[in-house]
Amino acid sequence: MFEEIRVTKALNKIKATRRHTLPYSWDLNIYRGCEHGCNYCYAMYSHGYLEKEEKCSDAEEEGSDFFRKIHIKTNIAEALDKQLGAHSWKKEVINIGGVCDSYQPAEAKYGLMRKVLALMIEHKNPIIISTKSDLILRDYDLLEELAELTYVNVAVTVTTMDEKLSSLLEPLASPLEKRFSVLRAFKDTAVVTGLHMMPILPFLTDSPQNLERILSLAAKCEVDYALPGILYFRGETRKHFFDFLELNFPELVYPYRKLYAKGGAYITYQAELYGVLNSLMGKYHLSGGTT
Repeated sequence: MFEEIRVTKALNKIKATRRHTLPYSWDLNIYRGCEHGCNYCYAMYSHGYLEKEEKCSDAEEEGSDFFRKIHIKTNIAEALDKQLGAHSWKKEVINIGGVCDSYQPAEAKYGLMRKVLALMIEHKNPIIISTKSDLILRDYDLLEELAELTYVNVAVTVTTMDEKLSSLLEPLASPLEKRFSVLRAFKDTAVVTGLHMMPILPFLTDSPQNLERILSLAAKCEVDYALPGILYFRGETRKHFFDFLELNFPELVYPYRKLYAKGGAYITYQAELYGVLNSLMGKYHLSGGTT
C-alpha cells in the first residue's frame, strides 16, 4: 500500500550520541517503510519516530505496517533543495536511505532518487548510499557524474550466500548476484564502494564458510572497504524476529533467547565471531573502514 505524503524537511540530523561512531551527521530517507521485508530490520520503530521528526502533514495511524504501508515523500526534492540551498548548509556528508532503502520497489514507480541525485550534483554535495537493490544501476550516470565532483560512497548489503535463506530473511531484496553486480559496475569509477555484511545472524549466517564466501566475492569486486556487524535487537525488531524464528527455525528460539538475554549478544560470542572476521579480512586484504 502506497500513501503519498508531504514533508517540511528532507534531512534529519543524527543524534549527537551516535555521530561519533558514524562517518556522517545527516540522514535522508525518501520513503517511510520498506518493501524489502527484511525480518531482522532494525528500523521498524521508525514509522512512529519519523512521524515526529519530519512533521508530516498527514497524521499516521498507530501500528502501521512498516513493510506494507509505504509512505512516499512526494515533495522530497523541493524540501531538499531548500535545505541544501540555505546559507547555513556546510555541504556535509548525507547518508541516503539509512532507515528505508531508497531503491526499494516503490522507487521503480516514483523515481524520486533521480531528482535527489540531480540536486546533489547541482549543490556538489557528498553522499553515502547503502542498498540491497540493483535498481541503483538505473542511476549510474548521475552517480558517476557526482563522484567526479565530490565524495560518493555506494555500499551493498549482503548477509548470506544461501539463496533460500536469503529469500526467507529479506524476501523482496534483489538476488545476491545482482547485488554484487552493483559493486562490479562502480569498480572503475570514482565512486567509493563498500560491502555491508549486516547484520550477521547467530546460528544462521555466522558460519566461517558463509562469511568467507561473502568477503571473497567482495574482494573480487575490489571494494574499498567491508563492514561486518552483528545483529542487535532494537524496539519492535526483537518481537518480530522471534516470531520469524518460531515460524521458520523453532529450534533456534531458545539459543537466541539465551544469547540475547539483553539487547546484544554475549561478549564471548562477539569476541569469537570478530576473531574469525578479522582473520578473513586480513586474508582478503579488506579494509574495515570507509575511505
